[in-house]
Amino acid sequence: MGSHACVELLDHGYEVIVVDDYANSTPHVFARVERIAGRFVGAVYELDIRDRRALSAVFDRHPVDAVMHFAAHKSVSGSVESPVEYYDTNVGGTTALLSTMHEHGVHRLVFSSSCSVYGDAGADPLDESTPAGPTNPYAASKWACEQILADVCRRRPEYTVLCLRYFNPAGAHPSGLLGEDPQSAPDNLMPHVAQVALGHRKQLQVFGGDYPTPDGTAVRDYIHVMDTVEAHRVALDHLVDAPGMRVFNLGLGQGSSVLDVVGVFSEASAKPIPYEVGPRRPGDVATLVADASAVTRAWGWRPTRTLVDICRDAWHFQRLNPHGYAGAARRPNSKL
Repeated sequence: MGSHACVELLDHGYEVIVVDDYANSTPHVFARVERIAGRFVGAVYELDIRDRRALSAVFDRHPVDAVMHFAAHKSVSGSVESPVEYYDTNVGGTTALLSTMHEHGVHRLVFSSSCSVYGDAGADPLDESTPAGPTNPYAASKWACEQILADVCRRRPEYTVLCLRYFNPAGAHPSGLLGEDPQSAPDNLMPHVAQVALGHRKQLQVFGGDYPTPDGTAVRDYIHVMDTVEAHRVALDHLVDAPGMRVFNLGLGQGSSVLDVVGVFSEASAKPIPYEVGPRRPGDVATLVADASAVTRAWGWRPTRTLVDICRDAWHFQRLNPHGYAGAARRPNSKL
């Protein structure tokens, strides 16, 4: 998500400063970001945002107008296995960032949240008024961050926060230079399907075939990563609309089951996608589909890419980069 956001921001004239600890990413993306955008990222720092001293040094060195906060662990199953690590990173990283921002007079934030905060809210499209009901530590950590941000905005009127709850971002940059390259076994559906199509994995493991959905597999609302980061860039323009915190869903408003994705990806790649249906994963829910009409009413923005585009672009990246970013040129990090 962060690398695609860099391209979107550079393409629209923003100066970009990046902080990343590369826990589930790689510094190899930045040479590619700059190749696509035709501009250089202003600076890249390798550090954990929980390291307040190091983070403060970045703010000391650069004038910052606004922050996009993507830094978090994001695996549902990983959070079930390691809940303390998820709270420490996701919630602790957010409080460290907020403290550092405030110390440096920076009060505008676009926060990366998740539809998972809604939990098992039912099959109908979910709007922003749907009560939260997290079913796993990852979702609970995102909800905790939202509550912290809302409290900060209530007590400090100088803050403006846009909280974007996106549903299932997937796909890749259409150039094939940027895409999803998990550092371990993929937890998300799309990279797993892509690796099966490429022959790196024998078959797709489908978690649950007995959900109350048309084909028994879980249904999600997939939104192209380029639509998602475009919404973040548009959000920067709307931070000045009103003080306080506002929440928006990002999604297509259309649900696709796991087997729908398998079928579309198989057609896009012209490859069979063998799969095996197994038991449900703890923390997963049957259906998550967005009512994302609020962001269209507020900003006049809506996603334009479809599941076909998502699968085509994800396959293009995987085919051109069968081993991900391994062996790619690395851009040197900036030094504090």
